[in-house]
Amino acid sequence: MSPGIAAERNVVESAVPTILDGRLQLQTANGNAELPVHVTQDWTQPQPSITRAVIFIHGWPRRDLGADDYVGKKAGDIVTHTIFITPQFLTGPDIAAHQLPDTMLRWSRDGWRDGYDALAPAAFSSFAVIDAVFEKLADKKLFPNLQNVVLAGHSAGGQFVQRYAAIGHGEQPLAAAGIHVRYVVANPSSYLYFDDMRMQADGNASRVDSTACTSAGNWNYGFARKTPPYLQQPFSVAALQEQYLAKDVVYLLGTADDDPHGDAVDQSCGAETQGANRYARGLTYAAYVRYLSQGKSAHRLMEVKGVAHRSYLMYASACGIAALFDAGSNADFDDASCNPANSPQTATANPR
Repeated sequence: MSPGIAAERNVVESAVPTILDGRLQLQTANGNAELPVHVTQDWTQPQPSITRAVIFIHGWPRRDLGADDYVGKKAGDIVTHTIFITPQFLTGPDIAAHQLPDTMLRWSRDGWRDGYDALAPAAFSSFAVIDAVFEKLADKKLFPNLQNVVLAGHSAGGQFVQRYAAIGHGEQPLAAAGIHVRYVVANPSSYLYFDDMRMQADGNASRVDSTACTSAGNWNYGFARKTPPYLQQPFSVAALQEQYLAKDVVYLLGTADDDPHGDAVDQSCGAETQGANRYARGLTYAAYVRYLSQGKSAHRLMEVKGVAHRSYLMYASACGIAALFDAGSNADFDDASCNPANSPQTATANPR
């Protein structure tokens, strides 16, 4: 284990310094439960001015909770009609350190990231939390003019968002209400594959050597074993793949996030089959999507030049603003290549 990963793990396994101010009330099989959340508007009252909702999923240490404030200040007036929602997934040390009530959901160190059930007070998937948020946003009495919902995550949050995009079933109420959903996957350490094919440097695909890496096809790299209970059996990988390729997904990659030994870079063989570092793995996965869809998928790759593993800089870049808000330019964000109206397959932006 590299020193960077060891240091990051120490942080992850310690209690978070801050618990978010709001509470998301959830109905579980064992009764009521709750989760910390920060919401920038009072979503218990009708919000007719809101046309866009952006949900930020934090990283592995559960501490990067201010993306809404940072991005809001950088983006300016384009966020006027946006509600930001930031859930916080807790672990046992968080509960103990802050003396939180027994009703507060808590997961294992990695369980929330991978869509597994909470350890207590009920077996409630972290993905089901997003289902509940989506259902609330679909309520036309609360959000009569909502048009777009964006689920965005960086690092471990990016892993969460990409897996949810693949197997989540919370879109139905939003689709029924005529609300579009986009997934923004920023700098994850690994991706979920739908088969054992991996793209090679020559542009061709070849099968993973399952004898050399027996875990490459397991969740959360694949569907062979250890899938979360949220993904109810039986399921069709082919059907999930078809649904995933039809969704609006943006892969937001920092070109400088290329350190194979950086903080929390997954160095297991399952991740290593995907590439040497986060940036390389993102490029490889974009190529895999083109391979699966025969170039017909609407998924987009946006590259943020010069930015490494920095969530706020990624989101506030020209491409980040484009991905989150469908806004291509203003005084600070003037890179036309990131204007969604241009529908680029690959776009670039300078860091801000």
